[in-house]
Amino acid sequence: MKYIIYTDGGARGNPGPAGSGVALYDGEGNVLREAHLALGKATNNFAEYSAVVLALETLKKLVPQSKRKETEVEIKMDSELVARQLSNRYEIREATLFPLFIKVHNLLVSHFPKTKFTHIPREQNKHADRLSNLAMDESETLLSR
Repeated sequence: MKYIIYTDGGARGNPGPAGSGVALYDGEGNVLREAHLALGKATNNFAEYSAVVLALETLKKLVPQSKRKETEVEIKMDSELVARQLSNRYEIREATLFPLFIKVHNLLVSHFPKTKFTHIPREQNKHADRLSNLAMDESETLLSR
């Protein structure tokens, strides 16, 4: 099986009300799942990493454990920094991102070792962007209480 997952994260104000969005497709381009997560106050990069964690956790619920290690996954995102950090091409300099990087790494090793990360232009990421904006709206509501 092959899955293509679009992820996006953002923060209004950076840091500010933050959220992550995920659109999960099968190899034929059919939408299988959508997910979004309000993060409260966080940075853009934290939200981008959180989107990747959300993507892999969502995929875990969809793929039986016996098939995970053979599953091909491509995660597409408009954050060049995060895509390159997760592909081990850039080092991580923000200390707050290390725990999320380790979480992604552990999910990859334990469940989805055949995963690649692809940087895409923002205009090709509208589905995940819409979901991350929905999550940012929810964070604004939570933070204004």
